[in-house]
Amino acid sequence: MATNNGDVLMLEAAPEAARPWASAANAEVIDALPYIDDDYGNPLIKSEVDRLVEEEMRRSSKKPADFLKDLPPLPKFDFENCPVLGKEYERVRAGKPPVRIDFESRYKLELPPANKSNDAAAWKQYLQKNQRSLQQKMIELENLELMSKLGPELWRQNNHRLEVFLTRMQRLAQEQNEEIEKVNRERKYHQQTTSYELNALSQEWRQLCVKNMEIQSACAMLETQMDSFKKEAAERGWNLEEKLENVEPLQMQ
Repeated sequence: MATNNGDVLMLEAAPEAARPWASAANAEVIDALPYIDDDYGNPLIKSEVDRLVEEEMRRSSKKPADFLKDLPPLPKFDFENCPVLGKEYERVRAGKPPVRIDFESRYKLELPPANKSNDAAAWKQYLQKNQRSLQQKMIELENLELMSKLGPELWRQNNHRLEVFLTRMQRLAQEQNEEIEKVNRERKYHQQTTSYELNALSQEWRQLCVKNMEIQSACAMLETQMDSFKKEAAERGWNLEEKLENVEPLQMQ
């Protein structure tokens, strides 16, 4: 933050900690006094600024893609430890519809095929399979029962934790907004207070510029007159250098 004797006048765009590729040397000082500079609302100034920006863009050799070269490369997705997620990622990337879950066959009682209706081993295998399916359904029913009993309380506890988290985030956001408002008020106060000095210095600078131009104009007129006198003396045959040597220097009164 740029200051003037401790006064907050303008902000300094420092590199963010989340951007390690940005160095302090690249930090830019935003040279702007928005609370006292009224040129921004002038349409003539805006059109001139737009013209300069367009001219700079035309002269620039950078392409839009070049502005991303300073950023770190994007991380590569690696699904070696999770092939299911990798398969789903490729499906979404290819634009394919999701695989439909067949609930009918999952909860359907299976029987041996007709050619194995008299095979005891086949009946035993399908019986075990149906028993496992039935046991899974019983576990699902128990989970549903537990959820119906304990689920509402868990949801209330979770909602309470979320409300506490939300309250904390809102308090932090309010503190940040108050800090931002404090900085803006300080900037506005110091800019408006310093504007009198800036205006006086600007007026003094303009007067000095005008005085310098007047002095330059007077010097140019004197040089013209001197050239005219030298020309006239040369026409009359006078030796000005000899006459100037014989002239005694003026004594300071």
